[in-house]
Parts: sequence; structure tokens; C-alpha cells
Amino acid sequence: MTTAVPDSRVPEAVHRRRWAILGVLMLSLLIVVLDNSILNVAIKTISTPAPTGLGATQSELEWAINAYTLVFAGLLFTAGLLGDRLGRKKVLLGGLVVFGAGSALAAFSGSPDQLITFRALMGLGAAFVMPATLAVLMNVFEREEQPKAIGIWAGGVGLAIAIGPITGGVLLDHFWWGSVFLINVPIVVLALGLMLWLVPDSRDPNPGRIDPVGVVLSVIGLVLLVYGIIKGGQLADFTDPTVLATIGAGLAVLVAFVVFEKRSDHPSIDVTYFKNKVFSAAIGAIGLVFFALMGVTFFSVFYTQSVRGYSPLQTGLLMLPLAAAQLIFAPRARLVVDRFGNRATTTGGMLLIAAMLVAFAALEADTPIWLLEVIFFLMGTGMAHIMTPTSVVIMQALPREKAGSASALSNTFRQVGGALGIAVLGSVLSTAYRNSIEPHLGAVPAGVRHTAGESIEATLGVAAKLGPRGDALVGPANDAFLHAMHVTALCGAGVALVGALVVALFLPGRPAEPQQGQEEQKLVPASE
Repeated sequence: MTTAVPDSRVPEAVHRRRWAILGVLMLSLLIVVLDNSILNVAIKTISTPAPTGLGATQSELEWAINAYTLVFAGLLFTAGLLGDRLGRKKVLLGGLVVFGAGSALAAFSGSPDQLITFRALMGLGAAFVMPATLAVLMNVFEREEQPKAIGIWAGGVGLAIAIGPITGGVLLDHFWWGSVFLINVPIVVLALGLMLWLVPDSRDPNPGRIDPVGVVLSVIGLVLLVYGIIKGGQLADFTDPTVLATIGAGLAVLVAFVVFEKRSDHPSIDVTYFKNKVFSAAIGAIGLVFFALMGVTFFSVFYTQSVRGYSPLQTGLLMLPLAAAQLIFAPRARLVVDRFGNRATTTGGMLLIAAMLVAFAALEADTPIWLLEVIFFLMGTGMAHIMTPTSVVIMQALPREKAGSASALSNTFRQVGGALGIAVLGSVLSTAYRNSIEPHLGAVPAGVRHTAGESIEATLGVAAKLGPRGDALVGPANDAFLHAMHVTALCGAGVALVGALVVALFLPGRPAEPQQGQEEQKLVPASE
């Protein structure tokens, strides 16, 4: 009798068009993920001096990425609550409009500061899109079909990661750098039209109250923490008083945020969820895998373009195996979970990612490029076998009415993990690079010596201005970058190993046979 209740929750008219609705939700998700994966290919072009790019420094590039992810992460939970309160469809439509407007403005940025500002506006829109897509999905699919639908949804992330770099490469080959943002606008218009036509609205009958204090504390804490980490990398000195004070202030504000949330009767994040070890481990795994992945993606673009000499389009094609693996395996990961359980599947995925990061530390300037392709493919395979099972664990840990909150929590940790990955691993990259290149900058004029040591692009840019005298810098710059990349990859591998330990200890193993039998019986009425 109890299993009949969930079966009757989704109206028949909605149930019939559920797969079409999933397609529209994936289109909305596509532009949010597409934007970051396109930008990954464009960062080298944007770092090139005007008129080709904006002449952005490495720290400005990190902020162009993190302005988006920090606003995204800071507002995700509030966006999920607003969706629960006002209606997921309304919030989704509003988020798409803001995202489209931010994309159009970012395309015509006249300076790195303007780009950072408009990227933050895009993050505001995206914060309302991402949790709403998963919350709507949870309300149009019955519980038995949710793992399959979430698997396809996660595969959509892989598709966006695949399309993004290739699209970005084609655009950069034919148009100016701003076209990588302008491409979002027609996709937004198409998604809006289809959503108005197909997607039903839904809301939580008992929504939580909005928590403005919690939102402000979380955003300020994250921004201060990430700013301090990036500044430390820029200066190549994490003992600088400004760096230590900023990181310390960020951590203090985040501690205040947790204390406030525990005492609040309407918290942004209900910290009692984290008493559940399975839920906490799944959330932590998502954060750690994106920490490693975003950091790797950041430095791999400079490896392929600056060290190996590939074009943006070729770089996009080189990253295709990473996305293809996610597209292939994400929808099928639930079958591996059915066979081996959540613990074995996600632990295996984490260990595979750790191994591939160690392999990154062996890449040189003349390594056969097919080895990089194998590394990317296996890394994508590992991600697919982490994202799908952990997403299902998280989404099914809370009642259907709280789908927006569960989705927001999942995406908050994903974005915070990614932002910290770029900040921490980007800073490790900057510090290791500066320490390696500084002995070779004696011939560089004193006024530009600090700038020349910020990144490989900065060094090569100064070398080009010096003419024949600068040619001697190219070899040391490549060597210094490879050393920095190796150090950074090993740090990422260490993070992935921590993730493997967490999921091995706390995620559930293979379900017992009687439970599997019950699930099979539950599937029969839904298919009739």
C-alpha cells in the first residue's frame, strides 16, 4: 500500500511528456556548463594583449572564472529555496533571462574588471537555473525512474563539457574572443520558448523562510578565502601578512556562518543533514572531484596551447575524450552501482582520477599526445562513476518537496569545490612557476620582471616584446611551466585520494538481495 503513494504523485499528463521535459531541462543545464567549458579554451586568448584579447593576468583569469562560481555557489541554496517557495519554473525562467543578459554584456567587456563583473552577473542567473533543473526533474519522474533520469542529466553535463571546448575553438578561429559568451544568447532564447510550452511548475507546499544573513555570510566568507588563496599564488608568498589576514578572515566568517546556521530556525543550509554520514560523504565526494577536475582543466589548457602549440579548436578536440567518457558512462553508472554498490563504484572512480592526475605529472613537452587523450578519457570515466551515484544518494536522502534544497546543496559543494580547486591549484601553479622562472628573468627590465613571472603567458608576452633577446626565455618558460604543472597535478592527486578514503569509509555498499527484489516489484506498476 505504501508504494502506491509515490506512483500517484506525478500527474498523468506530466508523466507522458517527462522525457521531453528532461530534454528541455538538459538544454537549460547545457548553457550553464557550456559557458565554463567554453571559457576554459578561451582563457589563453583572453590573456593575450589587446586587440586579440584583454591582456588579463593569471590572477585576473582566475577571478573571471571564480567570480562566476563564487556567486553561483553563494546563492545556490537561496535560489533553491526561492524555487521551492515561488515555483521552480518561474525561478528557472528568471535565471535564464539574467544569464542571457550577463552573457551579452560579458561578450563586449572592455577590460578584465568588466569581464569579472559580468561573469558575476552570469553566476547570479546560473544559480537560479542549476538547482531548478534537478528539482523539476525530481517532480516529473517517479522515484523508480529517478536514478535513470539523473544519469541522463549527468550525461548532459558530459555533453556540455564536450561541446564547449570545440564550440569555443571554432568561434575563436573565426571571431573575436567575446563570441564565446554571445553564443549563449540564442540558446537561452530557445530554452525559454520550450520551457514556457512544456515544463510544469511545482513548489514546496511548506517552503522554508529566506535567510539573508546566512547568504551574506557565506558569500563574504568564500570570497575572502578564495581572494586570499589567489593573492598568495600571485605573490608566490603565502606568509605575506595580507594573504594570511584575508584567508584567516574568510575562515572566521565561514565558521560564523556555520554557527549562525545551527542556531537559526530558518537556515540557508540545514546543517543537521550532515549528521547523516552517507549524505555528508556523497556531498564531500562531489566537492573533492570538482576541486581536482577544475584545477586540472585550468592548467591543461596552457599545457596544450602554450607548451605544445595547439590552437583553441585543436585544444577543444583534445579535451573531447574527457567529455565523451562522461557522456558514455554517466547514464550507465547506475548499472555498475546495482552490481557492486555505491561504495565500490565511487571509490574506484576516485582512485582512477587520482591515478590519472599522477599520470599528468609525467607529461613532458614531447610526450605523445595520444597519452594525454587516454588520461582525459579515463579521468572522464572516473568522474561518471562518481557523479551519478552520489547525485542519486543526495537527491533521495531528502523528501521530494525538498528537491530544490537537495539539488542546491549538491551544486553548492560542486561549485565551491571547483572554485577552491581553481584558486588552490591555480595558486600552487603560480607559485611553483614563479619560483622556477625567476632565476632566468635577469635580462628582463626591472619594471616588468614581477609581471613576467606571473604565468607562462606573461613570460612569453614579455619575451616577444624583447625581440631576439627574449628568445632565450622560451625554453626556460616551458620547463618552468612543466615543473609547476607536475607539482600541481600531484597536489590534485592527493585531494582525490582523500576523496577515495572518505567514500570508502562512509558510502553504503551493495544493497541486500531482498531490497533489490522489492525494487523490481515496484518497477512493475510504473511500467504498465
